[in-house]
Amino acid sequence: MKKVLILIAVVGLFACSQKDKGFEITVNLIGANGQVLLEKIESSQWIPVDTATIVDGTAVLKGKVVVPEDHYLSVVGQQGKMILFVENTAMKVTGDVSNLELAVVEGSQTHQEYHQVNTRIQEIGDEYMALYREARETAAAGDDVKAAELMQQVEILFESTNDLQADFIKNNPASFAAPYFLSRVQYGMELNDLDNLVGSLDPKLNEVPTIIALKERIEKLKTVAEGQIAPDFTMNDPAGNPVRFSDVYKQNEYTLLDFWAAWCGPCRAENPNVVAVYNEFKDKGFSVFGVSLDRDRDAWLKAVEDDHLTWMHVSDLAYWNNAAAQLYAVNSIPASLIIDKNGKIIAKDKRGEDLRETIATLLK
Repeated sequence: MKKVLILIAVVGLFACSQKDKGFEITVNLIGANGQVLLEKIESSQWIPVDTATIVDGTAVLKGKVVVPEDHYLSVVGQQGKMILFVENTAMKVTGDVSNLELAVVEGSQTHQEYHQVNTRIQEIGDEYMALYREARETAAAGDDVKAAELMQQVEILFESTNDLQADFIKNNPASFAAPYFLSRVQYGMELNDLDNLVGSLDPKLNEVPTIIALKERIEKLKTVAEGQIAPDFTMNDPAGNPVRFSDVYKQNEYTLLDFWAAWCGPCRAENPNVVAVYNEFKDKGFSVFGVSLDRDRDAWLKAVEDDHLTWMHVSDLAYWNNAAAQLYAVNSIPASLIIDKNGKIIAKDKRGEDLRETIATLLK
């Protein structure tokens, strides 16, 4: 019995020592000099994890991660970074400093899982970019029908990359590469589908920062889903006067809450359509309330004037930290919601002809 207890103690001690072991990454990059830097991204900020001097062509990075997660490796003073899924184990990176993306990574199971999927994504990307170039050349030659067919193929191929990543997540719910792929496909997903996919992950992934942030985002998205009452907020107009959103939507049958910015190309491209819908239905109970994610006041006001946006506008000039955008979980623009006079969210992200048809139907 005493021997058994001793054995259990030894095994327990070994397990603890293994658990406390960190990572050691040996980096061999042809043409690299100086220092190698390992970083990660937290709250949109680059956070240094470790640096190591290159001696005789080799640098060794050390540290510890709570869970396997994506980091980025680079050579100080050189352009380019490579993604690297770091685990608490011995790893090796071999390649050429002039093309870090082709570097070979050994010792990380998570990185191998990521690499297998990402390689296929890159292959598909090469396919649809070739088709895109062909479509542009075809359109320039005057064959619009053929160009449209090619662009449809481009869209299908692009969407297949999202399907590829979603399938990996579904089939590998315990993989620490799953949170990375989930962060890439989440924006095009319906809330219920996203919630179900996150809920299907292995509980061990709950410690991954990406999953923690994603769960918080899902809860916020639920508060601004269709059928919910739009969260109220107050923000200054161009003259510096505070405007309460609820005071605006109560005056109209339906109000389009439009998140945009002067620097946002897709937003500016959509503005003529919003103007057309506004002009058509403004006398029938429809209005627009623009929330700008600009940080340059002059650029914001110039865009309002240039695009003939004659409705009410507000901004706190806080860029992506715009308080209203944070409240509505907006992390890509253009983004919009249709709100009725009682504050109920009727629809989200209606653009182009879809916006016009939705407003026309609502105001029948």
